[in-house]
Amino acid sequence: MTTPSDDLGPANTPRGKAARGGRPPADAPGGSSSVDSPAAVQTGTPEPVGGAERAPAEEGAKNTGAADLALAEPTPPGGPLGAPTTGVERSGMFMARDGGDTSGYGGLVVAPYTPAPAERPYGGYFDEVVDALTDAMAERSIPADAIEQITVANQEMTVYLDRTHLTALLWALRDEPSLRFELLSSLSGVDYGPGVPRRLHVVYELTSMTYRRRIRLEVAVDEPDAHVPSAVAVYPTADWHERECWDMFGIAFAGHPALTRILMPDDWEGHPQRKDYPLGGIPVEYKGAEIAPPDERRAYT
Repeated sequence: MTTPSDDLGPANTPRGKAARGGRPPADAPGGSSSVDSPAAVQTGTPEPVGGAERAPAEEGAKNTGAADLALAEPTPPGGPLGAPTTGVERSGMFMARDGGDTSGYGGLVVAPYTPAPAERPYGGYFDEVVDALTDAMAERSIPADAIEQITVANQEMTVYLDRTHLTALLWALRDEPSLRFELLSSLSGVDYGPGVPRRLHVVYELTSMTYRRRIRLEVAVDEPDAHVPSAVAVYPTADWHERECWDMFGIAFAGHPALTRILMPDDWEGHPQRKDYPLGGIPVEYKGAEIAPPDERRAYT
């Protein structure tokens, strides 16, 4: 945060640069990082991701951003699980293959990719979190292969987990003094569509109020075996989140106290946010009308 006094600094000083929208220096007022920024929060001193001495070109080469993740080969059958493939090439109703339409409605083709594993050093506080989690897993007899892969992109860390050990890992992340991820900020579902191995994902966004840190967990399951242990016992805020994930994506949460639909009627068939859910042809309660599927609503010759 830049204080009013910071705005008065000369343009070429670090304080003046911060007033123009840059990051304040560590020794300036407001120099500590927010919860969204990787940092050594105990000291209030931001750490640049990837190391302070790294040149910009090298830092860009090391970052696993969107360009680095595109079109990576999926894990070969029989090998380690790793991160699952996130999508297949698909096109929509008007068969457009380029343009700025990111909704998919106009037929934008999306290429599949498999998130690439990150390499040490991860940068910021990520290495410290992984070291603390590894120690906690050893103390709690959680096998090392419970973590399938770690990915760092856009200064965010995603840890892909085996669902078998999900509950034990959540307890460790919440209760270990060196971790203290006390808050489940969000739990959501993702469907990458038919033909994608382990197409259904559950995403957990955890926040440490103690250290002002964030971490993302992700669990992937197959559509015929779409069940994950409930997180309600560890994080009560998961209650309605898991109900919505079940309602929209059909992912069952074993051990949930009352896993019922939350948006759709109880007798509704199907899960509306799955990629293979029909977009039309569903009767509506207005004079017996029926909405046609999108690809039948208009035609061009």
